[in-house]
Amino acid sequence: MELVQRAAEVAESFVKPLGRRWLHIQAVANRAEELRNAVAPNERATLVAAAWLHDIGYAPEIGHTGFHPLDGARYLHEQGWPETIVHLVAHHSGARFEAEERGLSAELAEFPFEDSPLLDTLVAADLTTGPAGERFDYDERMDEILSRYSPGDPVHRTWTRARPVIAEAVERAERRLAETEPG
Repeated sequence: MELVQRAAEVAESFVKPLGRRWLHIQAVANRAEELRNAVAPNERATLVAAAWLHDIGYAPEIGHTGFHPLDGARYLHEQGWPETIVHLVAHHSGARFEAEERGLSAELAEFPFEDSPLLDTLVAADLTTGPAGERFDYDERMDEILSRYSPGDPVHRTWTRARPVIAEAVERAERRLAETEPG
């Protein structure tokens, strides 16, 4: 079965029952399709598959630590998914910053971090898409996330610290995409 189709089916089976989260995942996958030219042609299916799977760790059957990037990556690893997808899920959207806030850096280190066009583009797809699938620019999405968490919450602390670093990843993805567009 084609990688992207398989990823979409797995994501649907675990995340569709979560309602709004499913809307987000579908929109992130669509956004990854729009951004696919920001990565090499042989990486485009990997990007879109990772977009489908990036939040799978929210599913109760998978989520054991309460930290969805780690839980999702562990599940995908156990199921034999390609290493690149597993690592993208583990490290999507500033996960390394939140892992530090939650005392889970050593656990997340099970999966090597690679700063790459693939990761930048997955981050751009995720962080320009709202919780119910709305299209946002990066700053709007950051403001939306921060508005949902009190300043003492690990998620709020994560994004306060990670925001400028992750903005650079989004900018790199957008720049790569612009370089591929004609005219």
